[in-house]
Amino acid sequence: MTGPPTYAVPPSFLGVGRRDPAARYCVAGIPFDIGTTNRSGARFGPSAIRAASRMLVDGAHPQYWVDPASIDIADIGDFATALGDLPASLALIEAQAQKIEHLIAFGGDHSITLPLLRALAHRRGPPALVHFDAHVDTWPDSFGQAFGHGSVFYHAIQEGLVEPRRMIQVGIRSPMSREVHDWTLARGVTIISALEAHEMGPAAVAARIRDTVGDGPAYLSFDIDVLDPAFAPGTGTPEIGGLATWQAQAILRGLAKLKFIGMDVVEVAPAYDVAEITALAGATVAWEYLCLIASAGAGA
Repeated sequence: MTGPPTYAVPPSFLGVGRRDPAARYCVAGIPFDIGTTNRSGARFGPSAIRAASRMLVDGAHPQYWVDPASIDIADIGDFATALGDLPASLALIEAQAQKIEHLIAFGGDHSITLPLLRALAHRRGPPALVHFDAHVDTWPDSFGQAFGHGSVFYHAIQEGLVEPRRMIQVGIRSPMSREVHDWTLARGVTIISALEAHEMGPAAVAARIRDTVGDGPAYLSFDIDVLDPAFAPGTGTPEIGGLATWQAQAILRGLAKLKFIGMDVVEVAPAYDVAEITALAGATVAWEYLCLIASAGAGA
């Protein structure tokens, strides 16, 4: 090994030194969590994910044999938000995301995905969506808040920001009304529950994702609560019965042929974490994504 020891790596994602947004791939934090409906604290997710990413700088990916820290990547810092103002913050996030060609975003609660999709759809048209989560997030509102983190994909579908028939949700298992479930399916969305994912196995889940998404551009949204609380206690809305980290990792590694054009990792809330295992899971998901697109030459 060369370079500084792990604990002395700079506090950017993977210790990368580049900061300007002209890089091919840009990492940005979005420290925002006023769209939460249970435990807050995801505003501290970006810094926790960056700190945990120090564990991933010792070499190349053991399957793809690429090192994402060596590709054209910059950590451009954190987006600005409007303190205490959800709609104004969403507008600010969208405006900042508009300037980034290929964004890897660290939330923050899941409401940040809506302005990211607005910006992406404006630039590239509506993509397919690969959505890992314990929750469908297609409620018309979140306890009276129209743009809370439980409503992000309701609005994304209604606004035409994604192609719902090329949208797949993996790991769903939370309580929900039958009306919300049926509305989601009626839009053409594919749902793989956590139980179905366990029974199918990662290879079959990855195959279903590939079949659903097809050959067009795709966006990845990874809510850390798709993982079972045993593997990700540091989140605001934990649900038992979720994926293990090895399952999520194996599924992601089965998506190398997809044409990803952006992604986010959301809902890491380090105040509830244990020994950084949730933050490390979030950092590793982003690392896997970067290795995947770097090895496949996908994205732009």
